[in-house]
Amino acid sequence: MPITLDGTSGLTSPAGTFSGAVQASGVATNLYPLVSGTAVASTSGTSIDFTGIPSWVRRITVMFNGVSTNGTSNLLIQIGSGSFLTSGYGSSSAYTGTSVGGTNGTSGFLATVSINASNTLSGASIIYLVGSNTYVSTGSMIYDSVSPISFVMSSAGVRTSIGGALDRVRITTVNGTDTFDAGTINILYE
Repeated sequence: MPITLDGTSGLTSPAGTFSGAVQASGVATNLYPLVSGTAVASTSGTSIDFTGIPSWVRRITVMFNGVSTNGTSNLLIQIGSGSFLTSGYGSSSAYTGTSVGGTNGTSGFLATVSINASNTLSGASIIYLVGSNTYVSTGSMIYDSVSPISFVMSSAGVRTSIGGALDRVRITTVNGTDTFDAGTINILYE
């Protein structure tokens, strides 16, 4: 039985469980859930990995809550299909506040710029599938341990042809050796 909307009171047919394709305004599309990962304490180690991401995923949000490392190397997000890709990105990150600056990178999607080991960071980076295994990212981050907030960071990047469906995301640092020492990191995917 088809489900229809009457424009004022919502569904005119009973709610139920759906699977497969749905016809919406003449366009067939699949329904996929919004899935939350399990928050990982970013209190040790040099990287946080999320693996087992389903092949149907088109957008991943990486969420940072009070994250800190023991150094000043920028946070970096790497993606992959079967293994993590550590080169071939085009990424930039910039900040505004009491001063202005920025940096570029090719080893992953930059999430921060000009970080300080004594500060914690919160924010999100979103990774989108925009073409045949081509992904772009955009994000925003703040120092949440500084009052008033003195720096707002934004980032963007692109990674073309990852060789298959994205199935993993890694959060690390540009130098790969700074250790996480505070906060949590989680992902949402859809």
